[in-house]
Amino acid sequence: MDLLNTLVDKGLRRELPTREEALAVLATSDDELLDVVAAAGKVRRQWFGRRVKLNYLVNLKSGLCPEDCSYCSQRLGSKAEILKYTWLKPEEASQAAAAGVAGGAKRVCLVASGRGPTDRDVERVGRTIEAIKEQNEGIEVCACLGLLSDGQAEKLRDAGADAYNHNLNTSEATYGQITKTHTYADRVDTVEKAHAAGLSACSGLIAGMGETDEDLVDVVFSLRELDADSVPVNFLIPFEGTPLAKEWNLTPQRCLRILAMARFVCPDVEVRLAGGREVHLRSLQPLALNIVNSIFLGDYLTSEGQAGQADLDMIADAGFEVEGAGTTTLPAHRSDAPAPAGGGCGSGGGASLCGSGAGAGTAADADAAGCGSACGGCSGHAHAETAPVAAQQPAQAEPGALRSDLVAVRRRGAGTDIAPNA
Repeated sequence: MDLLNTLVDKGLRRELPTREEALAVLATSDDELLDVVAAAGKVRRQWFGRRVKLNYLVNLKSGLCPEDCSYCSQRLGSKAEILKYTWLKPEEASQAAAAGVAGGAKRVCLVASGRGPTDRDVERVGRTIEAIKEQNEGIEVCACLGLLSDGQAEKLRDAGADAYNHNLNTSEATYGQITKTHTYADRVDTVEKAHAAGLSACSGLIAGMGETDEDLVDVVFSLRELDADSVPVNFLIPFEGTPLAKEWNLTPQRCLRILAMARFVCPDVEVRLAGGREVHLRSLQPLALNIVNSIFLGDYLTSEGQAGQADLDMIADAGFEVEGAGTTTLPAHRSDAPAPAGGGCGSGGGASLCGSGAGAGTAADADAAGCGSACGGCSGHAHAETAPVAAQQPAQAEPGALRSDLVAVRRRGAGTDIAPNA
């Protein structure tokens, strides 16, 4: 296909495709799907080889969010049956993070529900970052706390944070249909604050909320313009008890096309396969590794992910390798570039960022609320076992259960003795 040859050539040169070309990727047929994946794979391998970066989510504070993000199980008025607890202590969060590191994670993403942190919250998270880094040499830490006020990004940077996650989630034109309690501009402002402070900026999207192809292209182009180092792509998990509970709009094939479009538009950044991959990609997850270069290991904010060992097996079986701590994630032209004052790529030492993502889609993301969708999830909250993620086993859905019941069956911590308030 001339389209794919053009997109590969542009991706290898880091040249932005046209909007028409990006839309054409989403419009390709299922017969062309493997060609699309192969083309995106050429761009992925140019900048990231066959490395897969593992990220691990620690949910510092869950539920009871005052924001009304329609996709989020932690939203204001949510009837979703999820774990709710206040702030984990630094040593508890560090213990949880150790489980992810033992499973091969290179980055720990610290997520907290809420509109945004108070200065006291920032100090608390700063102590948590210090505790994690003291116990895990060389680990990267990304914070995901919601909307930032002036000076807070700098405090997180000084405490040792490498990155900050805050997802745009959807296009500016449709953002008001998803959330009423804050604006798209508020989100952009927080990403810019993180950049200006020299933090590596992580910002992504949630697909499957009823958006159009044009919306998807709009948000990915906006992420390219913001120069995010990491772009988590989340796929909505319609949580029971939320306004989007009935939104089942995705097929595995569409998910792969969305990922490919994101890779073509953002060829040299960390494109992360985030929340919802297990539900929507299902058996095609290994194909997605040819497009993305990063995933979350284990669980998300309020939903369970694939077992950690299954993630590691999938990576190996597909012919990829886990990225080691001694390897810089981003290409040299991004990781070596200083963060310009007032904006730019601040790569935070070349690390990529947290996502997200989310997650949310994955359910929850308490996003602006502090959880940024892709960044959402706690693969091991402090009271989860401290054994490596690879040793954890997922809850099993009942035989014959409908796909729309999967999330209810696999709520993180449901039916366990995990304390609701740690």
